[in-house]
Order: sequence, then structure tokens, then C-alpha cells
Amino acid sequence: MKAMVLVEQGSPLVYMELPDPKPSDQQVLLRVLACGVCRTDLHILDGDLPSPELPLVLGHEIIGEVIEIGSSVDEFSIGDRVGVPWLGWTCGECYYCQTDQENLCDNAQFTGYQINGGFAELTIADQRYCFLIGDSYSDQDAAPLLCAGLIGYRALKLAGDGDLLGIYGFGAAAHIVTQLATYQGKEVFAFTRNNDFKSQDFAKKLGAVWAGSSTDMHPKLLDSALIFAPVGELITSALKATSKGGIVVCAGIHMTDIPTFPYSLIWGERIVRSVANLTRMDGIEFMDLAPKIPIKTHTRTYELSEANEAINDLRLGNIEGAAVLLP
Repeated sequence: MKAMVLVEQGSPLVYMELPDPKPSDQQVLLRVLACGVCRTDLHILDGDLPSPELPLVLGHEIIGEVIEIGSSVDEFSIGDRVGVPWLGWTCGECYYCQTDQENLCDNAQFTGYQINGGFAELTIADQRYCFLIGDSYSDQDAAPLLCAGLIGYRALKLAGDGDLLGIYGFGAAAHIVTQLATYQGKEVFAFTRNNDFKSQDFAKKLGAVWAGSSTDMHPKLLDSALIFAPVGELITSALKATSKGGIVVCAGIHMTDIPTFPYSLIWGERIVRSVANLTRMDGIEFMDLAPKIPIKTHTRTYELSEANEAINDLRLGNIEGAAVLLP
């Protein structure tokens, strides 16, 4: 198979041929139909996330067709179209797995980090961490749901029931969660890079009632805020923008250091918390809900060999919505 391979962190991906993977008893072999490009891929490539399993095939927003199944697979059949998320394997035995917190599994392995992902023509996946994909979405439109959508969904659940929601960093996850939040009747306030008028206009088109730079004054104190941009300073910005009892949710896997801030910013029972990975129940709930809203993903597609270009466009903020590779 052909794949885009991370050979050394800090260097571009290399287009090469690899042996076709073979599924074990609990795995399915997939022909990759589409794979989203996530900011986590960028963090792995740049070395922000340490010790990936090199050489490595990135990509954890995978839509694939099942073309072979392991001997113990009973959830899927040949020809099924499935999605594969970031959380790719858990032990099922640790405290977290035994208490319905598998997203915190001590021994977890992640797609496109310890397990080869979807920047390739073929990939394998544990049947437990695959989701059947219905007919409501094309391959390219479904791919961003597997991480941008799922992490946004989990972050929104952890943000509480308030009506006034701030979103910091308007990329792939934000463009999905804005639709979900407005469907739930929330007012969305979108915060972008300074003078990023294109993203601000995009946010308003998707239902945001206000959009501006993260340093701008906004009309109302927020009940909660989601931070998707990997910028630690935004935590203090969000706390200043949040009312007493408010919740600030950090939804990325990597963030720059958080600066010191006065106790007064968190006093008043404000909460700062993170989101770690996802659970299978998150996937089941969100993949059932998305077509009912319906969530509409906005994508820009690239050929497999153009993965470095897609990553660079993501780095520069040149993508409205999500980047998707089509092997």
C-alpha cells in the first residue's frame, strides 16, 4: 500500500510503499476512503506530543470500507463503512476502564500515534473502536466527525447547561460544535485570531451571534467557554469573559504553558477543566445525533500525496472547516 509516513518528528511526511497490514482476531482491515487532518497530527509531527511509534502513519479521522475481518470479529461484515477515531485501543482492565472512564485508560493506544492511522490506502482497527457510518454523509463529509466532531461533542457536554457559550479558536471542531450548540438553543460567541475576519464571517454563517478577536470586548458574560486553540493564554481570556460559576473547557490534547493569573479570575466557583480523548458512548451518541440536526461539515480535500500541503494549510489557518485526504 502507499502511505504518507512520519519518519522523524520535525520533518515532512514521506510518501512511500509499506506492506499491506494484516488484521488480528479482533481487528478489521479497511480500505481508507477518507481521512481528516487534525491539529493533533500537526502536534505529533512537530514533536509537541512525545514518543510516537515511529515510523508512523498519522491520521485518526478515518472513514473506511471493511475488506477483511479477523476471526473473532462479530460487529462488522465485509463491505460495511466504518469510522475510526483517536482512541484506538484500551486494556479493559484498569480502574478507568472498569469505571466507565475508558478515555482515561492507563494503557490506551491511539490511532495515528501508537497505531498506524489513515494517511494510507489501507489500515487496521480494533472492532471495539469503530463506528458504523450511515448514508447521511459522504466519505469526505463524515471524516471530520470522528475527532473534530466527537471531541467538540464531549467538550460541550462537559461545559454545563448554560445558554451563553464562547468558542476560542474557530477551526474544524469549532465549526461543528457551533452547529450543535445552536441546535441546543445556545448563543455562541466566536473568538478568533486578531483580525481573522474570514473565520469570524464563517462563524456567523454557522449561527454564532457574535464573532471577534480573542482580545475584543464582547456583549455578555459567558456561562461557559470551549478552548480549541492550543494557546495557554486563552485560559485567562476565557476566565475574564466567564461569569461566576462558569466552566472553561480546554479541548485540545496539547496547549502552551498557562500563564499565572490572579485568584480573582477563578474565584466565584469558576471551573477550568480538560477533555481527554473520548468514550465509545460519546461516539455512539454523536454519530446518531449528527444527521438529525443535521451537522454539515465544510471540507477541503487533498490527494494522499498532498498530506504535507494539507498540514501546512492547517498550520497557517488557510482552511475553512476541515482538511480531508482522499486516498
